[in-house]
Amino acid sequence: MRREPGARDEVTATQDLKRLRQRAIRELVLARPVGSQRELVDALTEQGFAVTQATVSRDISELGLLKAPRADGHVYVTPEDIGSANGRSPSASDERLTRILADIPVTIGRSGLILVLTGTPGTASVIAQAIDESTLREQEGTLAGDNTLLVLFADERRLERWLDRFNAIATAAAPATSAVGSARSH
Repeated sequence: MRREPGARDEVTATQDLKRLRQRAIRELVLARPVGSQRELVDALTEQGFAVTQATVSRDISELGLLKAPRADGHVYVTPEDIGSANGRSPSASDERLTRILADIPVTIGRSGLILVLTGTPGTASVIAQAIDESTLREQEGTLAGDNTLLVLFADERRLERWLDRFNAIATAAAPATSAVGSARSH
């Protein structure tokens, strides 16, 4: 396919503008609490970017920004902010889960071979993803709603091992927080 002269320059300029805009979004989110796409649109407009909420929504998705509960309400955070205290990207470790459990109070109930974890509104998918990325491997899977997630197990032995390990991670996150021993039923 042959392009018109100048078409490549236009594509490159568009990509450069997108990169600059996304860098500005990351800097805004890291610099101060930002709780809505509208706030980002307004802040970017003040910086000279001509953006719509749809563009900001796509940028948020591409950047992997998440909403997390903070003292001043739910705000956008980078995956690194939630995932790592040391600035390393999250990998198969318990660091991200530990950090999330330090910020989000979680209670655990049980029904057969299913654990029911309940956090604050809007946090279930963040907790489920952190579990899936952690070293916890005994579960068959996780299923998240708004504030509740289910952790599914194939047998009692796996559930018990997982629960012991989860309690150890939760205790490391917040030593004053009570463990979830109430989830056990025999």
